[in-house]
Amino acid sequence: MKTAFSAFLAIGFLLMTGCGESQLEKRARLEEESTAAEPLTLEQRAVAGDAVAQYNLGVMYYEGQGVEQDFKEAVYWCQKAADQGIAAAQHNLGAMYHNGIGVPQDSKEAVKWFRKAADQGLAEAQYNLGLTYYHGAGVPQDSKEAVKWFRKAADQEFAVAQYNLGTILLKGVGPGKDSKEAVEWFRKAADQGLAEAQYNLGLMYHHGEGVAEDHKKAVEWIRKAADQGLAEAQHKLGSMYNAGKGVQRDEKESSKWQLKAALQGYADAQCDVGVNYAAGSGVQKDFKQAAKWFRKASEQGDANGQLYLGSLYYQSQGVKKDNITAYAWVTIAAANEKERAYRLRSGENIPTPKEVRGSIIEEMTPEQIAKAEALAKEMIKKNPKLIE
Repeated sequence: MKTAFSAFLAIGFLLMTGCGESQLEKRARLEEESTAAEPLTLEQRAVAGDAVAQYNLGVMYYEGQGVEQDFKEAVYWCQKAADQGIAAAQHNLGAMYHNGIGVPQDSKEAVKWFRKAADQGLAEAQYNLGLTYYHGAGVPQDSKEAVKWFRKAADQEFAVAQYNLGTILLKGVGPGKDSKEAVEWFRKAADQGLAEAQYNLGLMYHHGEGVAEDHKKAVEWIRKAADQGLAEAQHKLGSMYNAGKGVQRDEKESSKWQLKAALQGYADAQCDVGVNYAAGSGVQKDFKQAAKWFRKASEQGDANGQLYLGSLYYQSQGVKKDNITAYAWVTIAAANEKERAYRLRSGENIPTPKEVRGSIIEEMTPEQIAKAEALAKEMIKKNPKLIE
């Protein structure tokens, strides 16, 4: 099964407490303070109309730094600074309108302020303006316009913009697919330490897409992302150790990385940890542990985990034999329409949900089958996530 690339990233409220004064502003402030009985406080400077002070006071209210957190006050002071042309304040005001923090949510107003900051060259605002076009939030959806603004931010070395630009080029939206250019942008962001970009660059090497296939380089970049705690990278690294691609095959090392990802709630990894315990691969065989991890994956809608968990109930491994529960889990797995993914992941010799359910039916009465089907429906009703 081809591994999924990391998806789009978004950013939130931009904190730029280092947004400082120009030398001219600094001299004017010092002259003003030198004539005052005491140096002016930040709030006094803000009240007096100092735009930088207004901006920084807004950040303090937003963060609750030195003052009681108050989002409405944050908006008030950001608005004051934004009206005086402070780009970071314009961006933050846009972010608060976009997220409905301190003001009613208003995507069009958010776009207005993002654009003002973007036109001043603020990379974060250019990036967020690109996101609004990509998602059609406050403006008509326009992938080409999104790419235009992502490029502006990416050209300023804004790593998240570089990563998302690579993602767009890989998907082929906007200007069309260009895997080679996608690799270039992933590399730029990866060199800045962005874990998602490191992971995607590793996958490009792994699949030989936009770059010559090189499993050792794939492992190198995926490991960098895994070391930063990116769950999908940890899972992929574990899979590569299991397959012996780019590294010497090592079941214990594979199990270690898959467990790291599983502990973060990554469903594919949870399923694979269950497989490891069921097979005794890299860990001591333990069907109770296998059932535990299959259940975790199953509850997130992982059809593979659901099929395995149903099989354990049918075979009385790690759990008490229960054909009704077994049938219910396998029925849910089949409903997830992941039979093909399951086969690609586990091998063509592995039974499908339909085949497993057929075996279970042989031991069930019509009444039990009806009860199992009702149980499957009830389980889905209680947890809609069972069906992805």
